[in-house]
Amino acid sequence: MSTRRDDAMTALRDWSTPGRRAHLIAAAWRAGTTNITALAEAARVTRPTVYADLRSEGIDPDHRPKGSNMITILEPLNIDGITGNYETADAEFDNAMRRWKAAHPAADPRGEEAHAEGMRLTSLQSICARYADVRDRLAHEQVARAERDRLLHLVEIRWEALSTAANWLAAHHAYVLAVDDARIAIDMWQERAESAVKRPWAYALPNDEASYHQILAAGHPALDDALAELDRTPAETAEHLRANLDQAHKYRKQLAAETLGVTGRA
Repeated sequence: MSTRRDDAMTALRDWSTPGRRAHLIAAAWRAGTTNITALAEAARVTRPTVYADLRSEGIDPDHRPKGSNMITILEPLNIDGITGNYETADAEFDNAMRRWKAAHPAADPRGEEAHAEGMRLTSLQSICARYADVRDRLAHEQVARAERDRLLHLVEIRWEALSTAANWLAAHHAYVLAVDDARIAIDMWQERAESAVKRPWAYALPNDEASYHQILAAGHPALDDALAELDRTPAETAEHLRANLDQAHKYRKQLAAETLGVTGRA
């Protein structure tokens, strides 16, 4: 049986009537699909277009519903006294083992139980350190991506504003500044995305999986969905975005020159 979310995405993939795309994108969003990449692929448009369509339907894509894959929690880790900080790793391990021994006075300090606890803590240290690194890189990529798309959308807003601007030169200057800001945002996003792509997240041992679940149980965000959305070819995407931005700007400069020529300001 198809779900409301599946039906919404199917309708979005089949859109054809002019003006219906934004409505269908909004419907898919409200049905639970808050993955911008998935919406863009379904509608066969760019990510900035999805952002623009959502905003035109009264939706702020920067504030996703609960359950979206945006990583917003960057609180320091502290799982059983383990923080994932390499500089304090030895001291944290020793303290954790002392606490365990105090709680298990009858256990042989060199026995199997103590050994198992030591292995668990070793895994926890490794997973916490890797988790914190990957989580922070993903969070920075997501913030940079949202800013990139916001500023690309602002370019379009600034250009459209020229049609009704009372002070045309000031409005055009605001547009030019928006184009420059968008270029910088693309570069910054590419840097953050490449950093995130370089840091893999994987675990194979049972202790590693248990450690990851401990982190999640403590209220820290899961990484899986954010990793799935991560652009694996940021350099190519950035080059494509820059090319589109520069092509549009070049054409608009020609239009602006014609306007200035008519007004005698060229």
